[in-house]
Amino acid sequence: MRARIFAVAALALFLAATAHAQVARQDVFWARSTGGAAITLDGLLNEPAWAQAESLKIRWQQDTGIPGSGYKAEGGILPVDPTRATIKFLTVGNRLYMAAIVPDSSIGGSEEFNRFDGILMQFKDKTVVGAHPAPPAEFLYSWWYPGTSQNPRAVNKLPGFVGKWGNFPPDTARTPTQIDNWNAVTVVTGITNADGISPADSTDKRWVVEMMFNLEGVGYDITDADGDIVAFNLSLYDCDWFWTNPLSFFFSVNRTWWQGPWGNSAGYNSVRLFARPNVTIASGAVPVVAPELIVPNAGNYPVPAIDGQLNDQVWSHAPHFDIRYGDDANFATYPGLGPVLSGQYQPVIAGNQAFIGDPADATVYYFVRDDSLFLGFDVRDQFVQYSLDENLYDGFRVSLNEYTLHDLVDHVLQGRRLTFQVGPTGQAKTLDYLTTMQDTSGTARVRLFLKPGTVVDNPPQALDNGYQAELVVNLRGLGYPAGLGERRLHWGITHIDGDQFSAPEDTYGARAWWFREYDSTSGPVWAHLSATQFVTGVGDGDPTPAGPSLALLGSHPNPFKFGTAVRFSLPREADVRLDVYDLQGRHVSRVAGGRLAAGPQQLQVLGQSWRSGVYLYRLRMIDPATGVELASANGRMLKVN
Repeated sequence: MRARIFAVAALALFLAATAHAQVARQDVFWARSTGGAAITLDGLLNEPAWAQAESLKIRWQQDTGIPGSGYKAEGGILPVDPTRATIKFLTVGNRLYMAAIVPDSSIGGSEEFNRFDGILMQFKDKTVVGAHPAPPAEFLYSWWYPGTSQNPRAVNKLPGFVGKWGNFPPDTARTPTQIDNWNAVTVVTGITNADGISPADSTDKRWVVEMMFNLEGVGYDITDADGDIVAFNLSLYDCDWFWTNPLSFFFSVNRTWWQGPWGNSAGYNSVRLFARPNVTIASGAVPVVAPELIVPNAGNYPVPAIDGQLNDQVWSHAPHFDIRYGDDANFATYPGLGPVLSGQYQPVIAGNQAFIGDPADATVYYFVRDDSLFLGFDVRDQFVQYSLDENLYDGFRVSLNEYTLHDLVDHVLQGRRLTFQVGPTGQAKTLDYLTTMQDTSGTARVRLFLKPGTVVDNPPQALDNGYQAELVVNLRGLGYPAGLGERRLHWGITHIDGDQFSAPEDTYGARAWWFREYDSTSGPVWAHLSATQFVTGVGDGDPTPAGPSLALLGSHPNPFKFGTAVRFSLPREADVRLDVYDLQGRHVSRVAGGRLAAGPQQLQVLGQSWRSGVYLYRLRMIDPATGVELASANGRMLKVN
């Protein structure tokens, strides 16, 4: 998988060199290899390699990198001694080393949350196999000492370890395994937990951390030729003038973060921390990392009519990706950190999580033209319905970031939710910021089209064939300048799918997302809106063309509860019939597909009344002129109750 990721990145680098200039990514950082030179964990940073490491400055009230970096005051006055830290990374084998140099005139902690100095970090944990998204692994190294039997504000106390490979309370002795997976040494210039009456009396100067992470403990391997991309974020906590009696006027609490603020939840974004063996302290400038996605330009095609139908010429050639619940292989096809950040979720409905008989399944098409982003949605859904419950919507949430506007609370690049669902009459119903853009500013339009045979009904009376939708967003409505400026785009898409039945215990909702679930979660794709790379005559991943013979592509969903779709590809126009049998050979059902064109096709099978068990089916391809059977294919499906 990593080979594919870096092959795609290499291709994108070539395209970047030959296409419209692309802005440097602010969500990327390189950890150079020492080339085998050892690092002694002593907090002194006196190895020559540290002087060759890439360096990052983190400053209070300054953006450390869009779209997810920010800062927030948590108490007291604004700091008179604000955060101004330097962060560095190196690698030795599969171990990641981090240095933090933090000037600070008031250093310490307590048993109270936020009343401490420290570093809160998160890795997306790939050791949890099959999890989508990869769950957060929290690493808190700080002077926070809750629940301890010792004095949490003892003079000269040093930081403790909380989170994965740490303990709670943080002064509990750690095992050799914990220490081997995560360790750190801090050197303080000053006296912790001891302030003078005013800042002028402080003896504190700075604290320096030298830290080690065993990347195997969070599922990464940077040792092979392709290296790896580590999903990471970091937040610096700064508490000043808390250790006086009475409390000093200069008391302040704040935090400043790099892409994401939290350790135990997916906030805003993740740093793409690149590492591979041939990027060393002696290898010269670090490689330029290309965007995770190129959005091609469709200026060479007519503007599509926004009516919900994907029948304009450009849609048949536009690049696309699938969003599908429960499909691990599909998640693995996403670029960059997509396989780690993308995910799925089934909420509890009326106290129950029912079997998902018809999982969310859609194809999303994309391109840019002039100043607008165009998205097309082709949804395969056997039960198209309307609901007021967000967990039971049939629809999409597109999350985009403003070009320059920052949030007033966390000071991150402002996110917007553009949500639409299938309305009660089959029209698109706008929600969240999409309503503002469509109805107020006129900078977005969405239209929806029900495929033939689809009826919006609750509960369902028959199997549906799904729906299509078109969404166009004039990015000027999100603060982009004419011509789109740096032509960067931060976005994610969530496909929401709910199925409601007469028996409440059968009703379920589910959603799956590409890169990020919401505008405030980690993390969006970093995309480039190309001015010079055009939609080609052959789409990336166009539907499978007709082959030389009948090809059975299986059934989906399988197993199923209410119905399934048998998918196949015809080599030529033909009449198609599907017969279903139980394991005793008894004929159970027949679906007459009629005359179908060459290429990919599917037949809907309704099996709600069948008993649970395995069923066999035969697909027959018949010559329309003679009635002679030209070919057949056999398969099996599993019905569950």
